[in-house]
Amino acid sequence: MTIKSDNRHLYLQVIDRIKEDIQKGVYQEKEKLPSEFELSRHLGVSRATLREALRILEEENVIIRRHGVGTFINSVPLLTSGIEQLNSVTAMIEQGNLNPGTVFLSSSVTGPTEEEMTRFKMKSEEEIFQLERVRTANGEPVVYCLDKIPRNILPEAFAKEQESLFVLLQEEAEKYITYAVTHIEPIGYHEKISPLLECDPETALLLLKQMHFDKNDKPVLYSLNYFRADKFSFHVVRKRL
Repeated sequence: MTIKSDNRHLYLQVIDRIKEDIQKGVYQEKEKLPSEFELSRHLGVSRATLREALRILEEENVIIRRHGVGTFINSVPLLTSGIEQLNSVTAMIEQGNLNPGTVFLSSSVTGPTEEEMTRFKMKSEEEIFQLERVRTANGEPVVYCLDKIPRNILPEAFAKEQESLFVLLQEEAEKYITYAVTHIEPIGYHEKISPLLECDPETALLLLKQMHFDKNDKPVLYSLNYFRADKFSFHVVRKRL
């Protein structure tokens, strides 16, 4: 069926038509689209019009182009969260009505680097507890987490298997996290982390570097969280002052 004429630019009509077909299930997630020639003929538009529509759909992450292979429908994120809300990964997954899980990779206690001494305002003779995990949603790996906590704020014995570090710090260290300073970096394929998250080579990651503070403004937790961009979507509410 060809595009019906209206007053809008033709490429905008093509964009809406492809999105509508995705919603109706004509095209499934990760399915390859027909060639440009076939799709332009099917929609009754020029290839130049189709290319402009596909360019915008790629910018919107609706589709993904693999050079020399074709154009594919992107996965719809399972989870979405307001970046202004400070939630643990566990809470994010639960808010999406999915079951959070954890694959524990490693834990260790080491001396701090100079950067960590500055970050946590700690001395060289103090130690850092480091925890490396993969978080899952309904059994599917979605986030790689590397967390660091000053060892001296933790009790001698504590449950390393606690899924939420927010809960661990609150219940076992009496440290209630009230806010975090976050830096966000989009990154591409990561040699170590992407395979752990079972990512395709073209799947991007969203890295959140976060320093968490307690109610006394003391830094208590530094996290590197690598989110699968095809599974998580973040948004922020910005207000004009």
